[in-house]
Amino acid sequence: MNRYRLAHLATADRHGKPLVVPLCFACHRQSIYGVVDEKPKKPSVSRLRRLRNIAENPQVALLVDHYEEDWSRLSYILVEGRASELHSGNEHASALRLLRRKYPQYRAMQLEDKPVIKISLRRVIYWKGA
Repeated sequence: MNRYRLAHLATADRHGKPLVVPLCFACHRQSIYGVVDEKPKKPSVSRLRRLRNIAENPQVALLVDHYEEDWSRLSYILVEGRASELHSGNEHASALRLLRRKYPQYRAMQLEDKPVIKISLRRVIYWKGA
């Protein structure tokens, strides 16, 4: 999965209202990490709907896909998991190192005080066109 550059994170609030947002991510063992980075956000980070949804309902899905006009070459990986927020500690620091290794843009950002979204894998579905 780490060869993919972008995923889409699906969350839902306690009433089931969905939200899908793009997510830069890195994988390590049975976890996937993304950070709420310094790109402009409205509202403030603490009020982001994706984080409120995770607090209310930690069940999430993450989709990475490959599209080509030749549909026999289509593929996707769908991950179902449980999300949580990391705000500090060794795992938070390790996740930032993984993300900075994959995305050079993160190297110039001050991310140490930003929440990391951790997705603990529950189920992984892989599909490839014939």
